[in-house]
Amino acid sequence: MLETQFENTPKRMVYSLDAIDEAATFVLRESEHKVILFSGEMGAGKTTLIATIVKQLGGIDRVSSPTFSIVNEYPCSDGRLVYHFDLYRIESIEELNEFGFDSYLNTNAYIFIEWPENLYGHQPLEANRIFIEESAENERSLILY
Repeated sequence: MLETQFENTPKRMVYSLDAIDEAATFVLRESEHKVILFSGEMGAGKTTLIATIVKQLGGIDRVSSPTFSIVNEYPCSDGRLVYHFDLYRIESIEELNEFGFDSYLNTNAYIFIEWPENLYGHQPLEANRIFIEESAENERSLILY
């Protein structure tokens, strides 16, 4: 399991989907890095949480899953950019290299990555990791490393 790579003490939160704004605020406040890796089962709420975080950062556009485009770029009202990756369909490190994944990491932008397991051991060194799971109906458990 990749979580052993993250040595800082985990921070935990349980939230209802009605209180997702609080979860987004928690992530922005508690994350030490602008690169955040999101893990969880399909349907756990990764994209929904990312959409709320982007909105809190001043995102102008509607956030959608970049499952087929691999990366979506969202401008913010203050001129910043947010990059949102969905690596679910990535099958090799060569595919990541084809669209210049490393060049995104060399920006000062927020970068949210779903399915970081498909980075094939090339996780950014300076990143936080979030695990989301459904803990009850309409409730999620979040662990931030």
